[in-house]
Amino acid sequence: MPYWLFKSEPETWGWQQQIKRGRKGEPWDGVRNYQANNMMKQMRIGDRGFFYHSVKERRIVGSVQIIREHYPDPSDASGRFGMVDVVALEEAKTPITLDDIKADEALRDMILVKQARLSVQPVQAKEWQHICKLCGLSATRAKSLYF
Repeated sequence: MPYWLFKSEPETWGWQQQIKRGRKGEPWDGVRNYQANNMMKQMRIGDRGFFYHSVKERRIVGSVQIIREHYPDPSDASGRFGMVDVVALEEAKTPITLDDIKADEALRDMILVKQARLSVQPVQAKEWQHICKLCGLSATRAKSLYF
């Protein structure tokens, strides 16, 4: 199963807002980077990802799951970009910061470290397992704690 990381500015869309959406989830829209959009095209229902607060916080705060595969983003007049829907699964007991990730030898090759500006990115299985352990997240939980 592929794993992903979704970056959001908490002032625009934060973890608590994601939780409040419940089982309906939320479209991950507004992506205007071809590389990130192509990654979203690879996502399948049931794939899991980290929810990452960017800008000032720069930390993983929870996990999400894909509940709808790639479809057109109606906010894109060009018709080139799409979105997926995600639902909150679990809040990190101990959020892990970008500085923590950079300092961890096991995560040195993570795309978050190498291409920090990419808003949607893949996460390797070994990185997923390691970060879940550090954050106190279940690496295998498939059902949301919020509904």
